[in-house]
Amino acid sequence: MAGSPSVLLVEDDHFLSSLLRSRLEKEGVAVTQAFDGEEALNTLKTLKPSVIVLDVIMPKVSGFDILERIALDPRLHLIPVIAVSNLGQDSDMEKAKRLGAVDYLVKVKIPIDELVQKIKSLAK
Repeated sequence: MAGSPSVLLVEDDHFLSSLLRSRLEKEGVAVTQAFDGEEALNTLKTLKPSVIVLDVIMPKVSGFDILERIALDPRLHLIPVIAVSNLGQDSDMEKAKRLGAVDYLVKVKIPIDELVQKIKSLAK
């Protein structure tokens, strides 16, 4: 898929991650999955995706910590990050955006088709 938009999907829910990966790949988006924060950071050492979809509540390293590290990395800080979570508190949304997320979506409130379209629009 050379030249295809690419996404790093950081999500510890394997079912949701697989579902989203399948939908994105059908749309021509290359997907790399990470199932915990540490795996995401290791992947970002060698991968520069078009977009990062980042669950805020992750094992090993939190999504907020990952956002902080991305913001400080000159190679990664311009990559758009969509933060996703089941946390819908305004304080969490504000924190994610303050740390550099371009959007914050509550998983249970956004249809998967809408999430796929948001990812595709940012991956161009």
